[in-house]
Amino acid sequence: MTDLINIQGEDWPPPLKARVRLDFRTPYRKSRIFFSNNGLDKEAGTIREQQVSLLQNVPIQGIVIEQIDTEADIYSLLDEVSGREVAFAPAILTIRADSLEDLLRFTLREDFRKIEMLEPEDISLQRFELERLIYRINEEQRKIIQSIERKLIGR
Repeated sequence: MTDLINIQGEDWPPPLKARVRLDFRTPYRKSRIFFSNNGLDKEAGTIREQQVSLLQNVPIQGIVIEQIDTEADIYSLLDEVSGREVAFAPAILTIRADSLEDLLRFTLREDFRKIEMLEPEDISLQRFELERLIYRINEEQRKIIQSIERKLIGR
């Protein structure tokens, strides 16, 4: 057992490193009269700047943000629900996380689009770790559903 402890050292389990893409979108608008495509792009860029600033300045337990890339082009799409054009401003974060649970904070966000696991190559979970992860996913889903319900009731 001492050989295992010596091999693992203090950084066991190794931290996870991932690249996460978040696409920040403009809010729904009742009218497009005042918002041309350029206005939407500018607004999406402003929202991205605000969100990136929050991510940089507000510490998140278990997460270290190593790099934030905001060079990706802003793009516009037609929203299927409202039938209106919305703009998205991508940001790509390179983060270190102490656990998979900590990564959930990013993957369960509305603006989450993609994740690429950089380190480690292989991940092995024991039964109780998997159970805890599934429980945490369920908790986060409940929070999201409650948030949506509050928004709908407020309309």
